[in-house]
Amino acid sequence: MDAKLIVDEVRLTPILISDPPLLNTQGVHQPHTPRLVVEVVTRGGVSGLGETYGDGVYLDVARPLAEALPGRSVTDVNDLFALAAKTAETVGAEDTGVDASGLRGVRTADKLRLSVVSAFETACLDALGRTLGLPVHALLGGKVRDEVEYSAYLFYKWAGTDDWGAALDPAGIVAQARRFDREYGFRSFKLKGGVFEPEREIAAIRALADAFPGRPLRLDPNGAWSVETSLAVARELKDVLEYLEDPASGTAAMAEIAARTDVPLATNMCVTTFEEVPEAFAAGAVRIVLCDHHYWGGLHRTRELAALCRTYGVGLSMHSNTHLGISLAAMTQVAATLPGLHHACDTHYPWQTEDVVTPRPVFRAGRLTVSDAPGLGVDLDREALATLHERWLADDGTFRDRDDAAAMRRAHPNWTPTRW
Repeated sequence: MDAKLIVDEVRLTPILISDPPLLNTQGVHQPHTPRLVVEVVTRGGVSGLGETYGDGVYLDVARPLAEALPGRSVTDVNDLFALAAKTAETVGAEDTGVDASGLRGVRTADKLRLSVVSAFETACLDALGRTLGLPVHALLGGKVRDEVEYSAYLFYKWAGTDDWGAALDPAGIVAQARRFDREYGFRSFKLKGGVFEPEREIAAIRALADAFPGRPLRLDPNGAWSVETSLAVARELKDVLEYLEDPASGTAAMAEIAARTDVPLATNMCVTTFEEVPEAFAAGAVRIVLCDHHYWGGLHRTRELAALCRTYGVGLSMHSNTHLGISLAAMTQVAATLPGLHHACDTHYPWQTEDVVTPRPVFRAGRLTVSDAPGLGVDLDREALATLHERWLADDGTFRDRDDAAAMRRAHPNWTPTRW
């Protein structure tokens, strides 16, 4: 075993990053969102980076894994899952509620571990690539594209401390889209729905279709609609939607909708683990799965998911949640290796004004160039990391766990999620 590849230390740095007041079916984004930066440092003096959710339940899983990893090789990424299961304390017994930090359906201890392992695997691959002088995509078998296309992520939002202003009607959504087009060159647009009555969101998509004729459009209400409402929206928008994402909650409802409409259905809620694949694919519930290395357990498992989708003729896109440049670099590296990725990837990154990498990635014509530099191709800004960690340390606990519903109720005490 090459001593240079042995893990010497693992550093965990929870941070709070600024987030604008973006609305979704679960409420509104808090002013600050927790993220966790993972650094795997080898005996060769190389540091690899990973990033994932920073809520307390994820930290509870990450800490014992970080203590167990030193002495192992950064090449042993397949063993991370067993190691995480062995070392983690009993965390978050089966939760029957929706995980607001990921909007990924029922949250379980296994899903928490996968999200933590994803950051450790990414950090190990980054360290390995830096040591060998190879980009991460080479460690995954090589890139099949030199650029990765991303989609503008549109949100209904309140006015906040950012310079975007409010977007609460079709005109506001179109104005938001025009800025994304002008500043980043995005060619496709996804609207986070489930916030207002369906007719209002139909009008927003229609306004986008008029403003950007022929551009791919997506609508994602995060399971907020009934089967009948989903079908009604599909009928109204069948001529303009690239796909309708998670209109209703659960595989059974999605399968019923899919059987009654020609509009492609996509998901990042009813299929987020391999155990959920057989039922959904057999039922024909989805035609597109949104991969996410944070959900599936890392970059290698994202490629396994892509292979399954190719086998069953299911399309592939990529999901996003509030993330920084480390995650964006990992998303781009793995997306570059997926031959069946025929839809632009989601990204929240333009909404984030803070980062821990330097320089910030730059979108051109809605695309990111795939880095051929060793590892992920990003460098840590330690001063920025320290500043955001200080914010986390100073927090009284209000923002250390993301809770969109609680954030909404601070503004509207009687608010409850609406289902149409």
